[in-house]
Amino acid sequence: MDETDKAILRLIARDASLSLAEIAAEVHLTPTPCWKRIRRLEKDGVIKARVAVLDQQALGLPVSVFVSVETADHSAEWLTKFADLVEKTPEIVHAWRMGGDVDYVLHVVVSDISAYDAFYRRLIAAVPLRNVTSRFAMEQIKAAPLPL
Repeated sequence: MDETDKAILRLIARDASLSLAEIAAEVHLTPTPCWKRIRRLEKDGVIKARVAVLDQQALGLPVSVFVSVETADHSAEWLTKFADLVEKTPEIVHAWRMGGDVDYVLHVVVSDISAYDAFYRRLIAAVPLRNVTSRFAMEQIKAAPLPL
């Protein structure tokens, strides 16, 4: 990956709606070689998707909760069940397996505290967990593309 590829990625990460002509002009290429670079970056999995960033407030989902999960069971069966639950639960928008004092961190987005309570009750009923800790976000200070 060279500096031109990184410039293309910075542009797409900031605004995925840019036209091919706009991207090509910004990186000083003609459209055809620019398109070939973008296609290669997609094929190589560097560009996973081109998406719109939606406003949680405007959609009635203003509450972000970061949920730390600890489990006593690290079996393949438990992990499969937990991963399936995470995949099928729309309120979970991001999930990470962690190193350190917690096993998983989930980013949960809901409309209000009672919606979070309903999510929490479903979570603890679905799989055995040792501990669940919830941290409610007060304000998002930064959301940025990856630093290329």
